[in-house]
Amino acid sequence: MKILILPGDGIGPEVVAVSASALETLNHRFALSLSLEEKEIGLASLSVCGSTLPDSVVKSAHSADGVILGPVSTEDYPSEDKGGLNPSAWFRKEFDLYANIRPSKVRSGVPALAADMDLVIVRENTEGFYADRNMVSGSGEFMPTEDVALAIGKATVKGCRRIAHAAFKLAGRRRKHVTAVHKANVLKHYSGMFLEQVKLVSKNYPEVSLDTVIVDAMAALLVRSPERFDVVVSTNMFGDILSDEAAELSGGLGIGASINAGEKHVIAQAVHGSAPDIAGRNIANPTGILYSTSMLLEHLGAKTSNNLLCEAGVYLANQVDALLAKTETRTVDLGGSVTTSDFGKALITSMKN
Repeated sequence: MKILILPGDGIGPEVVAVSASALETLNHRFALSLSLEEKEIGLASLSVCGSTLPDSVVKSAHSADGVILGPVSTEDYPSEDKGGLNPSAWFRKEFDLYANIRPSKVRSGVPALAADMDLVIVRENTEGFYADRNMVSGSGEFMPTEDVALAIGKATVKGCRRIAHAAFKLAGRRRKHVTAVHKANVLKHYSGMFLEQVKLVSKNYPEVSLDTVIVDAMAALLVRSPERFDVVVSTNMFGDILSDEAAELSGGLGIGASINAGEKHVIAQAVHGSAPDIAGRNIANPTGILYSTSMLLEHLGAKTSNNLLCEAGVYLANQVDALLAKTETRTVDLGGSVTTSDFGKALITSMKN
């Protein structure tokens, strides 16, 4: 099984290096037989070969079983005709990564606004009100006159059904509860289609319970009683907003993890950005990409019925949890004083014991 590692921009090389070392250690400890390949993207590859996403990376990505993608500084990229491709957007479109899966969990020792939370938001990632992904040509956002702006939200039966299946399958491995978040009371066709398809798909998973919540109520309930939720499924924009809210409630975007998954490909990607203001200072928190790497292994394990991959993913997350539980092994942003590389060394030492 091949894993492609792409460090990215800003703090990406620093935090991804920790994840790569952890993967190498897991590879030996669990005899995973992983083939790890690292390639440059972003500003590093732009300066060498004139593209933020070289053809060699594209080729390797197509043959990889999973990709670890570091944060990218797309605002600093030139236009696409000058080589400034957005790797994250390219992966999503090229591989039809329709499921953005983002867990939010209160972890021991990590300051959090919520007292108790352990949920996963499953966000539809290819449709919705996002103008760059809901039309085959042109944009879903337009201005017929200078004082009128319009935006189109796209929902398809296929898109709604497949994100619902992803949510129910995940819930089956967790606490067997799905919450569908919608606005079908107002967006009767767009949100109504989503809600109808989730209910239909739920009949295939009788062991998983389903409830439905209107999106504005959900925003309040995440603050009031987040412990009641297990797997939350929603359309693109609602899922985007709610997943950021949940991340902040559970400890902040610095520890936020995600995978973007399609039928054949999966990309691990921390939810935070490239943080150029602290790049090169060895103080970035690597736990977001570490938890994302854990998710990648568990996803591949579930997909291929490989229990070793699942065990390795859970083991990695538990090892990171154990370090975060102690002030002396936390990075500065979480009240500790260790550097990025020191956190990595502590993690590897713990994993080798």
